[in-house]
Amino acid sequence: MALTPRERVIRTLRFEGVDRPARDVWLLPAAFFGREKELRALLDLYPPDFGPSGYRDPADESPLYEPGEWTDPWGSRWVNIQRGMIGEVKYPALSDWSQLAHWKPPYHLLGKGFEEVNRTCASHDRFVYLGCPRPFERMQFLRGSENLYLDLAWGVREVRILLEMVHDFYMRHLQYVVKTDVNAVFFMDDWGGEHALLISPAMWVEYFKPLYKDYCDLAHAHGKFAFMHSDGYILPLYEHLIEIGVDAINSQLFTMPIEEIGRRFKGRITFWGEIDRQHILPFGTPEDVRQAVERVKAALWDDRGGVIGQAEFNKDQPLENIRAFFEAWWGPPER
Repeated sequence: MALTPRERVIRTLRFEGVDRPARDVWLLPAAFFGREKELRALLDLYPPDFGPSGYRDPADESPLYEPGEWTDPWGSRWVNIQRGMIGEVKYPALSDWSQLAHWKPPYHLLGKGFEEVNRTCASHDRFVYLGCPRPFERMQFLRGSENLYLDLAWGVREVRILLEMVHDFYMRHLQYVVKTDVNAVFFMDDWGGEHALLISPAMWVEYFKPLYKDYCDLAHAHGKFAFMHSDGYILPLYEHLIEIGVDAINSQLFTMPIEEIGRRFKGRITFWGEIDRQHILPFGTPEDVRQAVERVKAALWDDRGGVIGQAEFNKDQPLENIRAFFEAWWGPPER
């Protein structure tokens, strides 16, 4: 069965059977430091099934990944102290609720950056996703994390107003996304700590589940898949994400009981990675990496699909571990 990369991903998402696991890797700029030639040579041996969209996000928080300070289009000031990594918000735009009356989302950016999307999608045969709403993280950037957790806990009136404003912006943004030729809408928020959700499941259902359902409904109404990323322990969310129509979830599987995830959710949602980037990829051996891939396969994979081989690579991960990831999923490279 000869499949194009785009067909391979689509058949994976539909559980229709594939010739091999689909492949997607994420690379922070720092991953190339001191070894760019060697890493690019390895990546060339395992071309991705996912391709670029041609979108240039005018609201990118850290376009240069360089040390310094800058103010994002939402009004929050970021600080970056390490080249190749994204920084952190140190001066939130809405650190005091009195500022909300004079603040609004960057509506002037809506619709910009889409000029090359359709041409780029037509220029290759890979699967393309585009987004990316992140309401919980955006509100942390705007209020500061500590403030936002208190806002949610107390249920203050202003937090609901801000949530509606942020969601309205993202829904308007997605109206442009779904009219392009991309294959999927992508959204994200990091919801897990090491062992539990960052807020109660009930609070998540009340505040945020309806927002993600809107993103999924809009995507599906336009024939697009819905992809979501969330770091940390998010086991309590899987059932909700399946219910609202998330087609593929990128999560930190190794913070959770992978075998339980397989028993409960295999065949109901596509698992879009990943391999442990806290411990195994940076500190393990190539054999540890191979065993980790085999664990994911045993728990989640079947020949219909349902799993996308995915990992995020960074500067602290040995090249031999990255090579082991590829070989464990796809065997020796095709030369």
